[in-house]
Amino acid sequence: MPQKELVDPCSDCREFESILTQRNRRLCQNCYKRAVSLKVLRRTENYRLRKAPFPRTGPLNLAFPLSYGLSSTVLLHMLHDQLDAQLAKPRGPPGYNLHVLIIEPSTICPSSPSHEEGFEAAQKCFPHFSFTRVSFHDIFDFVPDILETMSQFAGSSFVDNPSLSNQERLAAFRASISTATSRADVDYILMNRLVVAFAKKMDCRAVLWGDSDSKLAAKTLANVAKGRGSSVTWQVSDGMSPFGLEFSFPLRDLFTTELQNYATFFPELSEIIIRDEPPSENTLTKNLSIDELMMRYVQTQGEKYPGVMLNVTRTAAKLDPSQAPMTTQCPFCGNAVSESDGESVFCYGCNRSRPESSP
Repeated sequence: MPQKELVDPCSDCREFESILTQRNRRLCQNCYKRAVSLKVLRRTENYRLRKAPFPRTGPLNLAFPLSYGLSSTVLLHMLHDQLDAQLAKPRGPPGYNLHVLIIEPSTICPSSPSHEEGFEAAQKCFPHFSFTRVSFHDIFDFVPDILETMSQFAGSSFVDNPSLSNQERLAAFRASISTATSRADVDYILMNRLVVAFAKKMDCRAVLWGDSDSKLAAKTLANVAKGRGSSVTWQVSDGMSPFGLEFSFPLRDLFTTELQNYATFFPELSEIIIRDEPPSENTLTKNLSIDELMMRYVQTQGEKYPGVMLNVTRTAAKLDPSQAPMTTQCPFCGNAVSESDGESVFCYGCNRSRPESSP
């Protein structure tokens, strides 16, 4: 009996009806998943196959911060599928150990509920990976000298009280930061330091970040606006960071809509993902941080011109950090401190976020 003629055949396999469009190609579900996953596979191939400079013997440890967001959850699913397929091969390459770190959202933002069910669902969904959950204030345990740096950074605006709990001490420091942009900037730096410290504790060679193309584009624009343009090369591009760890962004070639489509194929991910709240139209622009403004702009324009947003981070990746003059390292964010910063030990970006410098 002749096969039924397809109305809209998949552009790749020609065997099934297409259901989605991916980069001007109509694809079926299996081919769509394969096309999206392949972009991540290419970005992680050096770790998976242990290509130079990574050793082929002994465990290769990688760190992965999971925010419960769409992008990081989808990336974790793709990586687990890759490792699952690799372990099924009797004589496959040794692969890697992925150590997943979760900074409990409720300890970052008090209005965020504890996501206990998400933590349990992630462990169940990704059994090949190890999971560690910490609180934001655990940074004092992971980075013992950070308190001294905080005090120097905040100046007279923050006086530490050793009788308080770590949670209260961190809250007091964050309260000393006066503007929305500076608070978002400082929070990002502290979370970044916590992730790096965890990665070093687990003897990791690299950190895999689950930033989507939209997040990377927004981060690029925001960093330039905040005076952190010199850090763009390692905050949004694959390569060595100032902390002696390689930073990798496997989702940098994928649009956010492609990640959203991928997530719909796996209903179990809905138990893990915390959906972003739609931006309120009543929020005054002056109450938003530069990071939030840039994210709103990228999300709005990204729907119309996804390729343009992707080109923002591709352009940033072409910057050559080796051309910058040798300088000292900022004790707070790790970025370079140039001669133009005068006698300050902090970089230009951190000086702009300090309480004594904020308007």
